[in-house]
Amino acid sequence: MQENKPFLVVGLGNPGEQYTNMRHNAGFMAIDKLAGDDAGWKNEKNALTKRIDIDGRRVILVKPQTFMNNSGVAVAALMAFYKIPLENVIVIHDDMDIALGKIKEKVGGSSAGHNGIRSIDAAVGPEYRRVRIGVGHPRDFNNPMSPSDWVLAKFDAEQLKIIYNVIDSIKLF
Repeated sequence: MQENKPFLVVGLGNPGEQYTNMRHNAGFMAIDKLAGDDAGWKNEKNALTKRIDIDGRRVILVKPQTFMNNSGVAVAALMAFYKIPLENVIVIHDDMDIALGKIKEKVGGSSAGHNGIRSIDAAVGPEYRRVRIGVGHPRDFNNPMSPSDWVLAKFDAEQLKIIYNVIDSIKLF
């Protein structure tokens, strides 16, 4: 970590009201929670950004507006513009291979089929910190949906409470 540089905290999701509260937008949901109020967002480099301080660290919150599959475009552009090293990048995203309401963190690794992560890996390399929010797999719920339909479906009311509780527990530093 380079403490003298800001941290880029990226939440993955798809832009647009129709994607609100979808499993694939868990990263956007986390960023919105970290951001607090709706004021101060700026549109730059194919992303919505907002500058805040978290525990005395300068943070640029990011919601790529390129849609999930091209998230790397926005991340690479912002890293270059702000000269942010890869070790100061934190990506928050959904993971259906983790039980609903659980969080796991890691640095690097494979995309495990997540197209947003695959895009970022291709654009900047895989060695950034990942905060993975479990959204469960359809088989966990005896649901016949395909995985792609599952992540593009909305959380039900009970699941939404669980997700917001787990988002509240995220500690970045």
